[in-house]
Amino acid sequence: MSDTRRLPLAQPIAGTVGRCREFAVAVLTDWCWLPAADERGRLAAQDVLLVVSELVTNACLHAGGPVELVMRRRPGQITVEVTDRSPDPPVLRPPDDRAQPGGHGLRVVTIVSLDWGTRPSGGGKTVWARVGAG
Repeated sequence: MSDTRRLPLAQPIAGTVGRCREFAVAVLTDWCWLPAADERGRLAAQDVLLVVSELVTNACLHAGGPVELVMRRRPGQITVEVTDRSPDPPVLRPPDDRAQPGGHGLRVVTIVSLDWGTRPSGGGKTVWARVGAG
């Protein structure tokens, strides 16, 4: 079983994070991750929403805004992909830099995801993260 949902995005950036979260909630509901059957499922769905928020926010702050959000479902996991126009890969801030404000989104993605990475996409890149069902 595999399923893919896409949300094409256009400028302006204002409201993009909220729009992407709403899309993700609708997808998670359609895929029966929401409402969750138990606490583990609820936490997994929250992790997916957190990953969506962080990856989209990073695209808005550092890459001129996202051009597409993709969610892929496979048994026991969901992969979130955010494509933008910047070829520059995201930079994971060193763990000893925690006292600085901002810049912690990718560290959060690293903690709640099974795996994450980046790949070239056209003239930009796609940043992806895989979240388990809990």
